[in-house]
Amino acid sequence: MIEQPPHNELAALADEYFDAENTHNPFDATLSGVEGYAHLLPDPSRDAALRHREALRGFGGRLAAIPLDGLADEDRTTHRVLARLIDNGIGRLTHGLEEFSVSATIVAAHNEAFGALAMTPVDHEGADAYLERLAGLPAYLDAALRLALDAAAEGRRPLRSGVDAAVTQLAGHLTAAPEESTLLRPLRGRPEYERAREIVRDAVHPAVARYRDGLARQLAPDARPDDRAGVCHVPGGAEGYADAVARFTRPGLTPEEIHRIGLDTVAALREEFAELGGKVLGITDAAGVLTALREDPSLRFDSADEIIALVDGALERARRAGPDWFRPYPIADCVTKEIDPIEAEGAPLAYYQPPGPGGVPGTHWINTLHPRTRFRYEYEAIAFHESVPGHHLQIAVAQTLHHLPRFRQKPSGQLTAHVEGWGLYTERLADEMGLYSSDLARFGMLSMDALRAVRLVVDTGMHHYGWSRERAMAFMRDNTATQEANVRNEIDRYLAWPGQATAYLIGRRELVRHRQRAQAALGARFDVREFHHQLIGHGSLPLGVLDELVSDWIAAAQ
Repeated sequence: MIEQPPHNELAALADEYFDAENTHNPFDATLSGVEGYAHLLPDPSRDAALRHREALRGFGGRLAAIPLDGLADEDRTTHRVLARLIDNGIGRLTHGLEEFSVSATIVAAHNEAFGALAMTPVDHEGADAYLERLAGLPAYLDAALRLALDAAAEGRRPLRSGVDAAVTQLAGHLTAAPEESTLLRPLRGRPEYERAREIVRDAVHPAVARYRDGLARQLAPDARPDDRAGVCHVPGGAEGYADAVARFTRPGLTPEEIHRIGLDTVAALREEFAELGGKVLGITDAAGVLTALREDPSLRFDSADEIIALVDGALERARRAGPDWFRPYPIADCVTKEIDPIEAEGAPLAYYQPPGPGGVPGTHWINTLHPRTRFRYEYEAIAFHESVPGHHLQIAVAQTLHHLPRFRQKPSGQLTAHVEGWGLYTERLADEMGLYSSDLARFGMLSMDALRAVRLVVDTGMHHYGWSRERAMAFMRDNTATQEANVRNEIDRYLAWPGQATAYLIGRRELVRHRQRAQAALGARFDVREFHHQLIGHGSLPLGVLDELVSDWIAAAQ
């Protein structure tokens, strides 16, 4: 098949959109491995959001003027993906749910900044770019505080427990000596280190203190209590949540439907827990199995080194098994690193950072804080989700698709159902591949499944039905083996990031549905390696576009 040249007007529009998105949120560019924006910081102000919304509307008008008829296959896909991204971005900026989100989670304004700076590939981007971004951090934090105060003045107040957690976390940053700051890590051993230390001491630390004090003194006293945790208790929040659910899953799927899917999946998983529990633990009721998994001290780690060794072993098994399940892609490597202790207190069990410019490998960041509270059986499933065959394989493959527009070569937070759906799909796929080291480790697969099913229930429960924070935590305790600290961290993340948690299971359900219909249609002609290429060989996609691509592939293979 001869590749057709890209449509010139569409290609130019795609490049302009990509640059506008990365300029508006250069932290996301850094975390996605996109070079050229490491000297920039976002402007958190509402004015900046409205300007970007108008830019997106302009892109949308220009895109609508390019007819789909006559476009080559990949250009048609680009057109459809870009249309969804533009609509998603306009919706997000219109409702502005992040304006009143204050927390200690990974999406907190200060954590996004600290994380992006700490992960900047200085060898490639240059120390001067890093110093410029570091020097701009005080103005960024001041603007983030003003945004939250303006939202509160309009009645869109943050959650008190989120504010308190942020204040505590920021105090931890201030307690550390400036030279111990994670913000200095990328420049250690370089001539520019001393200049960076001066910026942190004289400008950044005072700005962090202003931000902390503003949260504690101006926002905390009138913040929302935990019994009004969801955004449905905030003016415009119900409409914003409905938009968020559609963005993170697919248009037309309602919070009510998502809640019901979650309840049904939780019930089915309890049966799986009981079955595997009888085989491994000699316990055949789900509640008893979950209690044993949560409370048996022999199932915990003894050290951070044990966690790292287990994760690295799982990654190596996945690498060896890959050729039977995937095409031989020429992708970057993936390494394992520990989350910084200050961030780890409010961080998830793990997350992934894509490969960066200049040969920087992908990174599977794992939370090793307090290892004796962490379960041995969970970390293999987490490793498969975050690294190989999960996010690393998917995202590193996308980075090799140089015939596509640049925005399709990077993961998109606006297309979470595909990205996270693939990660969750690979946890069960790893079982097919024989990657779990034992039946006990397979409990991690069920535990992670239960967590994602519970997410559907509690996210919609809090943000749509008005559940309290405690009710959501109780539901998670009753239906997962997750330990208490992670219950709190997970629920607080959903509160800070409405709708995002619904993407995982909804996305996985779609991928499984595609595989089932492809196997039914193709029979002996079904090739799992080629099927997986359809799922990850076109970059991040809206679920509707993925449906069309798989349908076309099935038709061509028959």
